[in-house]
Amino acid sequence: MSALTTTTARAAGGRLRVNLATGFALVVALGIVYVGVSFLVAPESTAAGFGLPAWPRGDAAAFLNVKGVRDIVSGLVPLALLLTGHRRALGWAVLAESVTPFGDCATVLLHHGSTATAFGVHFATAVFVVATAALLLTERGGARRG
Repeated sequence: MSALTTTTARAAGGRLRVNLATGFALVVALGIVYVGVSFLVAPESTAAGFGLPAWPRGDAAAFLNVKGVRDIVSGLVPLALLLTGHRRALGWAVLAESVTPFGDCATVLLHHGSTATAFGVHFATAVFVVATAALLLTERGGARRG
Protein backbone atom coordinates (compact mmCIF):
# COMPACT_ATOMS: atom_id res chain seq x y z
CA MET A 1 0.00 0.00 0.00
CA SER A 2 1.43 3.39 -0.95
CA ALA A 3 1.91 6.22 1.52
CA LEU A 4 -0.87 8.20 -0.20
CA THR A 5 -3.30 5.28 0.04
CA THR A 6 -2.43 4.74 3.70
CA THR A 7 -2.96 8.45 4.46
CA THR A 8 -6.28 8.47 2.59
CA ALA A 9 -7.47 5.36 4.41
CA ARG A 10 -6.53 6.87 7.78
CA ALA A 11 -8.36 10.10 6.94
CA ALA A 12 -11.48 8.18 5.90
CA GLY A 13 -11.32 6.08 9.07
CA GLY A 14 -10.89 9.22 11.16
CA ARG A 15 -13.92 10.85 9.52
CA LEU A 16 -15.98 7.71 10.11
CA ARG A 17 -14.95 7.67 13.76
CA VAL A 18 -15.86 11.37 14.18
CA ASN A 19 -19.19 10.79 12.44
CA LEU A 20 -19.93 7.80 14.72
CA ALA A 21 -19.00 9.78 17.83
CA THR A 22 -21.21 12.65 16.68
CA GLY A 23 -24.13 10.34 15.90
CA PHE A 24 -23.79 8.51 19.22
CA ALA A 25 -23.57 11.82 21.12
CA LEU A 26 -26.79 12.94 19.42
CA VAL A 27 -28.49 9.67 20.40
CA VAL A 28 -27.37 10.14 24.02
CA ALA A 29 -28.50 13.77 24.16
CA LEU A 30 -31.79 13.44 22.29
CA GLY A 31 -32.61 10.16 24.03
CA ILE A 32 -32.45 11.65 27.51
CA VAL A 33 -34.35 14.76 26.36
CA TYR A 34 -37.09 12.42 25.13
CA VAL A 35 -37.16 10.62 28.48
CA GLY A 36 -37.34 13.96 30.29
CA VAL A 37 -40.21 15.21 28.15
CA SER A 38 -42.00 11.90 28.75
CA PHE A 39 -41.68 12.37 32.51
CA LEU A 40 -43.26 15.83 32.13
CA VAL A 41 -46.07 14.83 29.77
CA ALA A 42 -47.02 11.39 31.12
CA PRO A 43 -45.10 10.94 34.37
CA GLU A 44 -46.86 7.92 35.86
CA SER A 45 -46.96 5.84 32.68
CA THR A 46 -43.32 6.71 31.92
CA ALA A 47 -42.26 5.85 35.47
CA ALA A 48 -43.68 2.35 35.08
CA GLY A 49 -40.91 1.52 32.60
CA PHE A 50 -38.09 2.66 34.89
CA GLY A 51 -37.93 -0.66 36.72
CA LEU A 52 -38.81 0.27 40.29
CA PRO A 53 -41.63 -1.57 42.06
CA ALA A 54 -43.46 1.61 43.20
CA TRP A 55 -43.60 5.33 42.42
CA PRO A 56 -44.78 8.36 44.37
CA ARG A 57 -48.48 9.12 44.00
CA GLY A 58 -50.67 12.16 44.63
CA ASP A 59 -48.77 15.35 45.48
CA ALA A 60 -45.53 13.37 45.78
CA ALA A 61 -45.78 12.50 42.07
CA ALA A 62 -44.36 15.98 41.39
CA PHE A 63 -40.96 14.36 41.91
CA LEU A 64 -41.47 12.68 38.53
CA ASN A 65 -41.66 16.13 36.93
CA VAL A 66 -38.48 17.11 38.75
CA LYS A 67 -36.81 14.06 37.20
CA GLY A 68 -38.12 15.10 33.80
CA VAL A 69 -36.66 18.59 34.01
CA ARG A 70 -33.28 17.22 35.10
CA ASP A 71 -33.27 14.68 32.26
CA ILE A 72 -33.96 17.45 29.74
CA VAL A 73 -31.04 19.48 31.11
CA SER A 74 -28.86 16.35 30.91
CA GLY A 75 -29.57 16.29 27.20
CA LEU A 76 -29.18 20.01 26.58
CA VAL A 77 -25.65 20.14 28.00
CA PRO A 78 -24.12 17.73 25.45
CA LEU A 79 -26.19 19.31 22.66
CA ALA A 80 -24.76 22.73 23.50
CA LEU A 81 -21.20 21.36 23.52
CA LEU A 82 -21.79 19.50 20.25
CA LEU A 83 -23.28 22.55 18.53
CA THR A 84 -20.42 24.79 19.65
CA GLY A 85 -17.76 22.30 18.55
CA HIS A 86 -16.25 21.69 21.98
CA ARG A 87 -15.75 18.00 21.36
CA ARG A 88 -13.21 17.30 24.11
CA ALA A 89 -15.47 18.97 26.69
CA LEU A 90 -18.38 17.02 25.17
CA GLY A 91 -16.49 13.78 25.76
CA TRP A 92 -15.86 14.64 29.41
CA ALA A 93 -19.47 15.78 29.92
CA VAL A 94 -20.83 12.58 28.37
CA LEU A 95 -18.49 10.50 30.52
CA ALA A 96 -19.68 12.36 33.63
CA GLU A 97 -23.29 11.80 32.58
CA SER A 98 -22.68 8.04 32.44
CA VAL A 99 -22.91 8.10 36.23
CA THR A 100 -26.68 8.64 35.93
CA PRO A 101 -27.58 5.35 34.18
CA PHE A 102 -25.10 3.42 36.37
CA GLY A 103 -26.78 4.98 39.40
CA ASP A 104 -30.24 4.19 37.99
CA CYS A 105 -29.20 0.56 37.53
CA ALA A 106 -27.95 0.35 41.11
CA THR A 107 -31.07 2.06 42.45
CA VAL A 108 -33.40 -0.34 40.66
CA LEU A 109 -31.44 -3.34 41.96
CA LEU A 110 -31.14 -2.01 45.54
CA HIS A 111 -34.87 -1.33 45.74
CA HIS A 112 -35.90 -4.78 44.47
CA GLY A 113 -36.99 -3.56 41.06
CA SER A 114 -36.79 -5.35 37.74
CA THR A 115 -33.38 -6.94 37.19
CA ALA A 116 -34.11 -7.14 33.46
CA THR A 117 -34.78 -3.40 33.31
CA ALA A 118 -31.80 -2.58 35.52
CA PHE A 119 -29.41 -4.33 33.15
CA GLY A 120 -31.31 -4.24 29.86
CA VAL A 121 -32.10 -0.52 30.03
CA HIS A 122 -29.96 1.29 32.59
CA PHE A 123 -26.70 -0.69 32.50
CA ALA A 124 -26.85 -1.04 28.70
CA THR A 125 -27.40 2.72 28.42
CA ALA A 126 -24.45 3.38 30.73
CA VAL A 127 -22.16 1.21 28.59
CA PHE A 128 -23.32 2.99 25.41
CA VAL A 129 -22.71 6.39 27.04
CA VAL A 130 -19.21 5.36 28.16
CA ALA A 131 -18.42 4.04 24.66
CA THR A 132 -19.59 7.34 23.19
CA ALA A 133 -17.38 9.28 25.61
CA ALA A 134 -14.42 7.05 24.73
CA LEU A 135 -14.90 7.76 21.02
CA LEU A 136 -15.06 11.49 21.68
CA LEU A 137 -12.09 11.56 24.04
CA THR A 138 -9.84 9.58 21.70
CA GLU A 139 -10.47 11.63 18.55
CA ARG A 140 -7.34 12.85 16.85
CA GLY A 141 -6.33 16.05 15.11
CA GLY A 142 -8.91 18.57 13.91
CA ALA A 143 -11.82 16.81 15.58
CA ARG A 144 -10.59 18.05 18.96
CA ARG A 145 -11.73 21.47 20.01
CA GLY A 146 -12.53 23.06 23.33
